[in-house]
Amino acid sequence: MAAATALEEAAAPMGALCGLVQDFVMGQQEGPADQVAADVKSGGYTVLQVVEALGSSLENAEPRTRARGTQLLSQVLLQCHSLLSEKEVVHLILFYENRLKDHHLVVPSVLQGLRALSMSVALPPGLAVSVLKAIFQEVHVQSLLQVDRHTVFSIITNFMRSREEELKGLGADFTFGFIQVMDGEKDPRNLLLAFRIVHDLISKDYSLGPFVEELFEVTSCYFPIDFTPPPNDPYGIQREDLILSLRAVLASTPRFAEFLLPLLIEKVDSEILSAKLDSLQTLNACCAVYGQKELKDFLPSLWASIRREVFQTASERVEAEGLAALHSLTACLSCSVLRADAEDLLGSFLSNILQDCRHHLCEPDMKLVWPSAKLLQAAAGASARACEHLTSNVLPLLLEQFHKHSQSNQRRTILEMILGFLKLQQKWSYEDRDERPLSSFKDQLCSLVFMALTDPSTQLQLVGIRTLTVLGAQPGLLSAEDLELAGGHLYRLTFLEGDSQSWVAALEASGTLATLYPGAFSRHLLPKLAEELHKGESDVARADGPTKCSRHFRCLQALSAVSTHPSIVKETLPLLLKHLCQANKGNMVTESSEVVAVCQSLQQVAEKCQQDPESYWYFHKTAVPCLFALAVQASMPEKESSVLRKVLLEDEVLAALASVIGTATTHLSPELAAQSVTSIVPLFLDGNTSFLPENSFPDQFQPFQDGSSGQRRLVALLTAFVCSLPRNVEIPQLNRLMRELLKQSCGHSCPFSSTAATKCFAGLLNKQPPGQQLEEFLQLAVGTVEAGLASESSRDQAFTLLLWVTKALVLRYHPLSACLTTRLMGLLSDPELGCAAADGFSLLMSDCTDVLTRAGHADVRIMFRQRFFTDNVPALVQGFHAAPQDVKPNYLKGLSHVLNRLPKPVLLPELPTLLSLLLEALSCPDSVVQLSTLSCLQPLLLEAPQIMSLHVDTLVTKFLNLSSSHSMAVRIAALQCMHALTRLPTSVLLPYKSQVIRALAKPLDDKKRLVRKEAVSARGEWFLLGSPGS
Repeated sequence: MAAATALEEAAAPMGALCGLVQDFVMGQQEGPADQVAADVKSGGYTVLQVVEALGSSLENAEPRTRARGTQLLSQVLLQCHSLLSEKEVVHLILFYENRLKDHHLVVPSVLQGLRALSMSVALPPGLAVSVLKAIFQEVHVQSLLQVDRHTVFSIITNFMRSREEELKGLGADFTFGFIQVMDGEKDPRNLLLAFRIVHDLISKDYSLGPFVEELFEVTSCYFPIDFTPPPNDPYGIQREDLILSLRAVLASTPRFAEFLLPLLIEKVDSEILSAKLDSLQTLNACCAVYGQKELKDFLPSLWASIRREVFQTASERVEAEGLAALHSLTACLSCSVLRADAEDLLGSFLSNILQDCRHHLCEPDMKLVWPSAKLLQAAAGASARACEHLTSNVLPLLLEQFHKHSQSNQRRTILEMILGFLKLQQKWSYEDRDERPLSSFKDQLCSLVFMALTDPSTQLQLVGIRTLTVLGAQPGLLSAEDLELAGGHLYRLTFLEGDSQSWVAALEASGTLATLYPGAFSRHLLPKLAEELHKGESDVARADGPTKCSRHFRCLQALSAVSTHPSIVKETLPLLLKHLCQANKGNMVTESSEVVAVCQSLQQVAEKCQQDPESYWYFHKTAVPCLFALAVQASMPEKESSVLRKVLLEDEVLAALASVIGTATTHLSPELAAQSVTSIVPLFLDGNTSFLPENSFPDQFQPFQDGSSGQRRLVALLTAFVCSLPRNVEIPQLNRLMRELLKQSCGHSCPFSSTAATKCFAGLLNKQPPGQQLEEFLQLAVGTVEAGLASESSRDQAFTLLLWVTKALVLRYHPLSACLTTRLMGLLSDPELGCAAADGFSLLMSDCTDVLTRAGHADVRIMFRQRFFTDNVPALVQGFHAAPQDVKPNYLKGLSHVLNRLPKPVLLPELPTLLSLLLEALSCPDSVVQLSTLSCLQPLLLEAPQIMSLHVDTLVTKFLNLSSSHSMAVRIAALQCMHALTRLPTSVLLPYKSQVIRALAKPLDDKKRLVRKEAVSARGEWFLLGSPGS
């Protein structure tokens, strides 16, 4: 009884399996195959049971039935091949090999089964060879469908990956068999696989035997690739994919050279642009594999084809690829090992290039001079030997031509060619100075360069300056006399009146050469600049007109430009600081622009010193105390104060001084910064001036203890210093400092002083580590803000404090930032502060330049804007809907500022809900809101055309209205949006075309050129809307 029950239980699953098989084979259903595979994987059936269930189907006399049965088995094996034992694999392989001889309807399913078995880890040795022999002998691959041919290539690929040694045992028979399989293939999906197989055949050293030419022919017949992918191609195969795959095959072995090079020459000489480009790029790739032996017989033809393309082509791309191919050819010939008795192919090749190009360099009309120079330079850049050979032959010719031609434009062309050859020399190093090709031409080159620098032509001067810089970069080439002359010419060009290009280039060259030759520039150039600076002081004192002042400003720029070496900085920095001190001691006419110019030069010197810690510390300890001393002296009350003292306390000048101090502090190490902070903070808290130079001041310095308004203004300098310190630097008396800053932020009527104190407080708050002290500072700040907002006299200062403290906390993700932002939103309804509160959202979302910057070590979290948007925009939208009509513009303005500075990928998903508010913001009379909203909408028109097209009627109307705004910036932005509108679907825009073209005629006559320019661009795009090819 028990035995009968067991038999019934065993028969039940088999019955279910037979039912699934019957449904698949006879019922033509596809689902049962996946069900059977899932049951095999779960252990419900074995593969053997599946074969037994398929027995009658596999042996059926009807080919279609056999094909369906085989297909089911193959689909199961594709999912379950990892479960097979070695014995099962052997039997299945024998079965499938036999079925390759079956009816053509069965073969595709057989190939699928073999593909599954080719992935099995249990495949015994020898069977891979057996399978491939059977496929090569029994299957006519070309008659199969694309998917089945792909299966054959996949089987070969799998076996090459897992059974490489076995396949190599087949010798050249495997290569021949594959050639038969690949022959005539046309589908790009299969070709990518086939090209990869050929590449592996060659790179993994399979035997090609006598079939090298056949293998080349079966692949090269596709060269050059001419394939255009169909629209909406689901496979994503691009023409470039096929080109690169085929190129990897053709350039993989020197054995193809005798067949490939004639083909490449033929295609380069053809009239088809794509064929030329592909051939030259392939030649370039081949040169990395070939040697002299492969190239020898084809060099004359290759050179002739490349020369013709560079001389005659109308395509810059072909010219560039031709030059790259010539470079690679020369490099290949240079790298090949020469036997003692071998012919020097490089020498003869370079001689041919010289013979064909040098006479063009001497032609009076100079028609082919640039193509010839490009060819020579492409070859010269390939190796030191080629460079030496060509340079030594070409330079004398070019030097001679320079002197023969008297016109500046011709001389400029020749000098630019010389410059090209000089730049190539920088690629190669020469141990012996006398070995350098330039050594014998040095005097002639220097003479030629100095002639160019004295020529009245600005363009020739510019090339001369660049050439001088390249000559100077050659180690040991220029003598002391050459450097003295170079310094004199650069000095003269720095103060040359007229075109600014020459003196800007001269400044740049001075900086580059000063790095290489600091001693020479200290001896020859710096004394002249110091003298010019001294003369400039008297010129400024006499107010001798714009020309003298211009020379003075250029001198300041020159001093900063040459401060590229630590030894030079030790001379230029005292000069600049002394210049400021001299002005402070005298009673000269000093304008703020003069002091700002000195500060800009000091800042540039500080930026150059940031790369060298020692030089940077020297700048800091020299410049920062001096600048503080000057500012403190200027803030002291005196009966006869100098003009400079008044100037030093102006907003613009203090901002410039602060910028220098900040730049001189941001890159300090924590140890050095700690030394400095122990002096500067006590200066402001205790009036300790002992570290300042010339510290005999007539009065105490107490900016926080009832000091003068001038002293309170210097908190801006303290802000620049402490807000640039590394976060781990401990600030002395921090608790007292924060309280004093908070007191000044709301306790004085001077906006500059209170804002400086507010920024300093916010900057320190942002860097303060979490803990009790931070919470105490926050409580003090919130209390001060609330008290200030309740007082009529200090509402503006309290609002500024609220704004900066909120920003400091938003940047670091502090929880209190949410409460402060809510308080800021509440002020949007305030009659006095509402508009300022709306503008405050711009500050919260934008990057600052003075405090709270990453460069100044502030705690700025990534994606703070995205977080602010997520946390606060819903409340802004809700507040807008609930606000009275006269307050709504403030909400729109705030929202516009937030959205305008938000990364567009974050904004796009929210666009459908926010777009109506943005469109309403365009009707706001405030031009700031209009401009911000337009700036936000323009990229959205390009990135979300489908959503924007739903509102096209409103967009067109509002943009056209704003194109007549009283604000030029709004008119320009509106016209740019009109231009961007043309990216929307054409069918949506066509009904508005005539209306827009008529309306855009008006801004064509706008009084501002930039507006007219945008109007022309936008109207032109609307004119072309709907035309063929648009």
